[in-house]
Amino acid sequence: MTVARRDTLRRGATAALQIVAVAALYYASGKLGLLQQLVRGQVTPLWPPTGIALTGLLLIGPRVWPGIALGALLVNLPLGPSAPVVLAIATGNTLAPLCSYALLRRTGFRIRMNRFQDALALVFLGGFTGMLISATVGSTMLHLAQALPTETFWPTWWVWWTGDAMGVLLVTPVLLVLRSARRPKHIPPSRWAEGALLAAATAAFGLLLLETAPASLLFLGFPLLTWAAFRFQQPGAAPCALALSTFAVLAATRETGPFAGHSLLADMISLQAFNGAAALTALLLSATIAERNQTQAEIEEAVRRLSEMVSRSAPDVGGPPLPEAQSDEDEDGGQTRPP
Repeated sequence: MTVARRDTLRRGATAALQIVAVAALYYASGKLGLLQQLVRGQVTPLWPPTGIALTGLLLIGPRVWPGIALGALLVNLPLGPSAPVVLAIATGNTLAPLCSYALLRRTGFRIRMNRFQDALALVFLGGFTGMLISATVGSTMLHLAQALPTETFWPTWWVWWTGDAMGVLLVTPVLLVLRSARRPKHIPPSRWAEGALLAAATAAFGLLLLETAPASLLFLGFPLLTWAAFRFQQPGAAPCALALSTFAVLAATRETGPFAGHSLLADMISLQAFNGAAALTALLLSATIAERNQTQAEIEEAVRRLSEMVSRSAPDVGGPPLPEAQSDEDEDGGQTRPP
């Protein structure tokens, strides 16, 4: 067997493993997301598989699309209502992240998301625009199969679209952060204590949401997001936003806390408004802070180099005589003038 043939087989085996891994993660996260379904057993306000699918495309490339299609088919197959409808829904769930990936590639998206334009692209192109495909295809196919009444078409479309978009805005940043995570070094104990305090405050906020609490309590989540973005940037803001939104989804599906005593449509509007605002705050603010820190570091480096150049070009105090002193010596016949 030649070296080229072995390399081809190795690349093929690696691609197959990547496809299987994406399909397994899509299926597992889909089953987890369906635990909080709201409409017809398959429409949920937070759909994590879209975030996993887009992350796989960003990190590996478009060759993993069969894994997305396989995962979407396996998740939707038991839900019905018929094989053609399930196939169409799986197709829409596959095309949506592929569209988001293509749009992000055209804008020069960086997976580090350390620029403001990267955060904007992920929000408006990766989340809001790309997920229009899956919501429209899925809701339309259910309606054509008479599994979705006409009066619930638009509420279902709204929950489907926002749920898929929230999967991108909340799950993808966390996965990209984990991908570039490194073991922290030389971190002072005060920094660890601050991170632990932020985590404890986030957990306390979630517990309050799951209990009887007024709707105004939702606003208390934004100081936490601001704290996480300013002090920890994307590694702190992305998990904080995902945790807060998860607690809000649990409270909405259980109809507790701020979501008690309201209609499904009213709860979904409040929930997705909170989730969208939380994702926007975390992504945009952390990207802005990271961009500012990078610019400040570049300015400091430029100042340091300029200072070194000036110090090298400045004359030494005890160096050779200036040209004027040399001219005076020449006029005196080479004799040094007495002081």
